[in-house]
Amino acid sequence: MAKFTYKMQNILDIKYKLETQAKTSFSIAAATLDKEEEKLAELNLRKWNYENEARKLVADKLDFQAIKVNRAAIENMKGAIRSQTLAVHVAQRNLESARKHLQEVMTERKTHEKLKEKAFDEFKKEIEKNESKAVDELVSFTHNHAKNE
Repeated sequence: MAKFTYKMQNILDIKYKLETQAKTSFSIAAATLDKEEEKLAELNLRKWNYENEARKLVADKLDFQAIKVNRAAIENMKGAIRSQTLAVHVAQRNLESARKHLQEVMTERKTHEKLKEKAFDEFKKEIEKNESKAVDELVSFTHNHAKNE
């Protein structure tokens, strides 16, 4: 019996590899976004702690030097938070880009898989056609041979 070979199997194999690479890129982008969001949460927590400390400094005996240092720390945290928020947005855009690329690669791979399935179906139909033809020939030969005897 004939063996099915898909003419474009090497292209399908490449599509599988590209999909694997896209999945890896997507997971790296997701991990980067998580890391950046964790940094942002940490900075917000530190700012909140400085603000609590500022409230305590104002409520107690006024220590202008400590208040000034605390306000500078809060301003530094605000700047760091703005910078980190930007880093989070960049990571989100990178993740979305990786997601779109992954979807495109998966669509291409699925298209090639469907082409392979169609080619296999055509192969099976051709085999069935050949088998049917062979059976018809055998029946015809047997019938003709029986008539002649």
